[in-house]
Amino acid sequence: MEAKAVAKHLRITSRKARLVTDLIKGKDVNTAVAILKNTPKKAAKMVEKVLNSAVANAENNHDMFIDDLIVKEAFVNEGPTMKRWKPRAQGQASPIKKRTSHITVVLSDQKEG
Repeated sequence: MEAKAVAKHLRITSRKARLVTDLIKGKDVNTAVAILKNTPKKAAKMVEKVLNSAVANAENNHDMFIDDLIVKEAFVNEGPTMKRWKPRAQGQASPIKKRTSHITVVLSDQKEG
């Protein structure tokens, strides 16, 4: 059985968030939480919230035991980009892209795989 959680439109670029999600793939939930708590990145807090949400979904919606859960998948997709303008010299302007991400965490029982 699988439990899933998704956080959308997070204000972090997917390139930076992928560095954190790659750390927890294939790990059990307790190890993944410990890794995220000790990772000094902005994305670590965001991924930890999604992981905790997936654990709550597994426990409440699917009656799964927390100790048996592993992180089957953790991935980041690119969200919509907010386009802004930064004023520059002599009346010019440069574009700024404020990127967003969608973070997905899928948990599974250890029995399956």
